[in-house]
Amino acid sequence: MRPVTNQMKMTIAGYSKNEALARMCVSAFAAQLDPTVEEINDIKAAVSEAVTNCIVHGYRDTIGDIDIKLRVIGDDTLYIKISDKGVGIADVRQAMQPMFTTSPDGERAGLGFAVMESFTDTLKVRSKPGKGTAVTMTKTLHRRG
Repeated sequence: MRPVTNQMKMTIAGYSKNEALARMCVSAFAAQLDPTVEEINDIKAAVSEAVTNCIVHGYRDTIGDIDIKLRVIGDDTLYIKISDKGVGIADVRQAMQPMFTTSPDGERAGLGFAVMESFTDTLKVRSKPGKGTAVTMTKTLHRRG
């Protein structure tokens, strides 16, 4: 197992205006790995989707905390865990299908997990109804130099 060489934790309130804060903090942390612009954009997109899922689906009409844990593994891998203590997901496999949404008005596209998966190397989703959801992603970065 490769060593964790740096780590960070933060908690933000589940307001939509904090999605940009989460995206910027994660990309600033990732900067120590000297990623390409494309890699930073991938990370930002994945984080945006995960945080938005917490806000829109996890907490629905309430505001709750979103925990973000970051690690650098070895000298090239970024570990990101974004979790909430919201309503949870009854069927994770179904929720990960493109176009599936729990949005009662059908307003959401249902592509969040597909986007996260396309921009990261690994994606794991764990959830328990009534307890919340945790999304864990990793991305191996290729230094520009």
